[in-house]
Amino acid sequence: MQFLISFVLHIDDHIVQIVTTFGDWSYVILFAVIFIETGAVILPFLPGDSLLFAASALAANPAYHLNPWVFALGFFFACLLGDSLNFWIGKNVERSLSKHAWFTKLIDQESLAKTERFFEKHGAPAIILARFMPIIRTFAPFAAAGSGFPYRHFIKYSLVGCTTWVLICCGGGHFFGNLPFVQEHFSLIIIGIIVVSLIPAVIGWMRSKLAK
Repeated sequence: MQFLISFVLHIDDHIVQIVTTFGDWSYVILFAVIFIETGAVILPFLPGDSLLFAASALAANPAYHLNPWVFALGFFFACLLGDSLNFWIGKNVERSLSKHAWFTKLIDQESLAKTERFFEKHGAPAIILARFMPIIRTFAPFAAAGSGFPYRHFIKYSLVGCTTWVLICCGGGHFFGNLPFVQEHFSLIIIGIIVVSLIPAVIGWMRSKLAK
C-alpha cells in the first residue's frame, strides 16, 4: 500500500524510471496499467487520471523522446478494451464465480453496491460519468452487465466516455504538465486531480447519508 501511495504521488518520477529502464516497452507497460485498472474488477485502486496526465506531460517534453499520440491512442484502446472485458466478466463470469466465497472477497462489495445505485439513478449516461470517477469506473461496466444492459448500447457510451476521458486527461498533461509551476508542485497537482475526481462520489455519499 505504501508503494502504491508513493507511486501515485510521485508518478512522474516512476514513469521516468520506467521509460529509462524499458524504453519503447514503456508504452506497453502503461497501456497494461490502464487496461487492468479498467478491465480487472478486483484492481480499482490502480492510478488512472493521474497516470494519463503525468505520461502526457512527459511525452510533451522533448528530453524523453516519447510520442504523445502513441500514448493517447494506447490509453484510448486500453480504456475501451478494458471496459469490454469488464462487461464480459459481469455478464458471463459473475454468476458462476459469485458462488465461491473467495471471489466475493476479492471484489469490494460496498463499492460495487454504490456503483449499482449510481447506475440505477443515472441510467445509461452513468457509463460516461463513471469514467471520470475513480473506483466507480472500474465497477460501472460490471454493474451495467449485471443489470442486463445490452452490450451494443454499452459500447456506444463507453466510446464517448473513453474518448472524452483521454482527451481531457492527456490534453491537460500535454499543455499544462510542463509549466514551471506545475513541475514544481507536481505532487500537489496529482493530489488535486484525485480530489476533484472524487468529489462526485463524496457528494453522492453525503446525499445518501442525509436521505437516511
